[in-house]
Amino acid sequence: MKITVVVPTYQRPLDLARCLTAFKVQIRSVDELWVIVRDTDHATWQFLEDYERGNLPLQIATVSASGVIAAMNIGLESATGDIVAFTDDDAAPHPSWLQKIEAYYLADKKVGGVGGRDWVYHGTQLEDGSKPVVGKLHWFGRLIGNHHIGIGEGREVDVLKGVNMSFRRKAIADLRFDQRMRGSGAQVHFEVVFSLTLRQQGWKLIYDPQIAVDHFPAQRFDEDQRNSFNAEAKINAVHNETVALLGYLPPLRRFVFAIWAIAIGTSEAFGVLQWLRYLPKEGDMARQKLWASWLGRWQGWQTYSVKLSNKLQ
Repeated sequence: MKITVVVPTYQRPLDLARCLTAFKVQIRSVDELWVIVRDTDHATWQFLEDYERGNLPLQIATVSASGVIAAMNIGLESATGDIVAFTDDDAAPHPSWLQKIEAYYLADKKVGGVGGRDWVYHGTQLEDGSKPVVGKLHWFGRLIGNHHIGIGEGREVDVLKGVNMSFRRKAIADLRFDQRMRGSGAQVHFEVVFSLTLRQQGWKLIYDPQIAVDHFPAQRFDEDQRNSFNAEAKINAVHNETVALLGYLPPLRRFVFAIWAIAIGTSEAFGVLQWLRYLPKEGDMARQKLWASWLGRWQGWQTYSVKLSNKLQ
């Protein structure tokens, strides 16, 4: 099988250097490697101009639009492999990454996607933790991630994570990442729509913690700054998750999801119960998070309704 790897990048030449080095030492060599670079990212263009590629089958594509989705879609359009794998510029796949990914596709023709664990480093400190439940969607709409702390054997999941995921070309065909996702950079939860679409079509998605990348979360250049609250970033993230789930859940489960999201929610997307839980220690910040979460849910419903009404016309 031919394997294409796509790496979107933006203003992180040092991180990109580490990522590319990881592909020089893969046990199973990459057949095609696309780096997608913003047209205004002069630092990265200069780095790539001077970079010693060696035998690395490196190709470069330009993207003019902001946001990771535009870059990922150019990568999909450029890729010619039977398997298309994705990672981030601030990640470094382990040497066995491509070998282990390919093995799942060779073993089962019903496997449409394969991903694994991202070992998160904060500076030199490895984030610890272990969870057996990874990438699962509860029947009422609660989405569980935990890809960065997953343990256990390889198994089927509902959602893969963008920093460590791959897809069979036959499964994705002409599918593209959903441009309704909001955000000017990371566009959080963009992979959820993609993953759930394949699940709807009957393809298996596999998560195996042994398929690993080291992840060094780097600076973002948009409203989402990871560990600090930003109302716009929160609204966008909750909007994106809501759009993805509404497109997957059947009508009755959508109704239950709406009630659960408003009344309970999660620590990432507050409902009333989560607001009450965090109120004693966060005060007014908890109120801001609740309001941003509700706005994200409402705007997600609006975005979903537009597409639904277009289908009915």
